[in-house]
Amino acid sequence: MRIFVTGGCGFIGSNFVRHILSKYPDYQVVNFDLLTYAGNRASLADCEADARYQFIEGDIADMPSVKEAMAGCDTVVNFAAESHVDRSILDASAFIRTNVAGVQVLLDAAKGHGVHRFVHISTDETYGSIVDGSFNENDCLSPNSPYAASKAAADLLVRSYFVTHKAPVLVTRSSNNYGPFQFPEKFLPVAITNLIDGKPIPLYGDGANVRDWLHVEDNCRGIDAVLHRGTEGEIYNIGAGNEVTNLDVATALASMFGASSDAIQFVPDRPGHDMRYSVIIEKVGQLGWRAEVPFTDGLKASVEWYRENEAWWRPLKDRARAGALPTTQI
Repeated sequence: MRIFVTGGCGFIGSNFVRHILSKYPDYQVVNFDLLTYAGNRASLADCEADARYQFIEGDIADMPSVKEAMAGCDTVVNFAAESHVDRSILDASAFIRTNVAGVQVLLDAAKGHGVHRFVHISTDETYGSIVDGSFNENDCLSPNSPYAASKAAADLLVRSYFVTHKAPVLVTRSSNNYGPFQFPEKFLPVAITNLIDGKPIPLYGDGANVRDWLHVEDNCRGIDAVLHRGTEGEIYNIGAGNEVTNLDVATALASMFGASSDAIQFVPDRPGHDMRYSVIIEKVGQLGWRAEVPFTDGLKASVEWYRENEAWWRPLKDRARAGALPTTQI
């Protein structure tokens, strides 16, 4: 199998590339990434010497570049996306271009090349917030941020290509990912690296918002299961059942560093901030997948990873700080 991975220098994408190359010795990966501010080739430095791995810098919204790079690939896995909610609130234009128009380009290129499998990586944020219970794959989409709306639009576009063109597409919607190689503007890497530097953890509102924390390696295994055993045209939620408030996560991290609750700095809440995400994962479980990383273990491992890989995140944090959002204390 020759897999065309988009956004492979990003957080989830880089972990997936490494997962595939480690698990499947006969597979090849073409990593197509624009290297925007959140993309980092250093995240796959250990793969550069592998003859099965090829990096191509390019934009998924540019059809000629995509068609040329995708030639010879039989599978597409699309991670490429603008993904930071705060940035989408300030300016949604890049999100529409990449997350919607870029997906249309990928779908058309894949159709032209006769690709056998197209996995589109989405998010549980497309469902919106839920007070009680959990969303299943057939529930209506009610996105509440421009980022989530752009991902929901892409999901519907992918579905339309299945219905209209019989495209061999599948969609995964995962909960909050965490783990190594996450760009230090998201909550967990900001919190961990701030604590390393003796700075407070910025926390929106009262911190009561609930997220289901899924280790990125578990998500990669789930995407792998969907890629190989999923049914075309179907959507698969991927979650871990680790529903924890942001305040509890921040408190646990502070405790790991021997810090008190004074290490948590409450900041004005984000506009339209979803209170709770929760998804039913029975469908992906039927493919033989289950989450394997307990949240406490994964959180401790993440802290150690950022402690041991300062050379990776320090330059990125300096870059993030230069373009920091008003409420992001990094």
